[in-house]
Amino acid sequence: MSLYEEQFKNYLKNNDLKYTNERKELLKAITILKDHFHVEDIYQQVRKQKSDVSLATVYRTIPILIESGLITETLSEGDKIVYEKIYNEPRHDHMVCLNCGKIMEFSCPGMEKLQKNICREHSFIPVEHRLELRGYCRNCWKNIKQKINNGKYNQELK
Repeated sequence: MSLYEEQFKNYLKNNDLKYTNERKELLKAITILKDHFHVEDIYQQVRKQKSDVSLATVYRTIPILIESGLITETLSEGDKIVYEKIYNEPRHDHMVCLNCGKIMEFSCPGMEKLQKNICREHSFIPVEHRLELRGYCRNCWKNIKQKINNGKYNQELK
């Protein structure tokens, strides 16, 4: 039994919920997915597994997976929510390119220490933390600068 499965089964048992075949298939799909994913990615992975789990079941199971500590809502991309696995994963934050949508992860121990100090100074107990930097990745910024230098950027904005 994987660590993910053990964590999920314990959560379900402690909350008087059943470990159904559908939940087992969804858990398998999530463990296969890499990096960041949307609900539709989970559903597509389940389809690849030849499972008949419905999209509605995926949506209904997401809150359970979040509450169990296996995944979290990481970012919002318009009307879509981006998820990622967090169980047994190191803490990190995100940089998102506004042009290509690339998501880059980073961690900064100094920032973690600063957050702890700020919380301690204000007698504040944090339960969640998200840091999302939005801007342009190196490749996109390079292309934007080229367009600006060639006088094409302003024309594209009109």
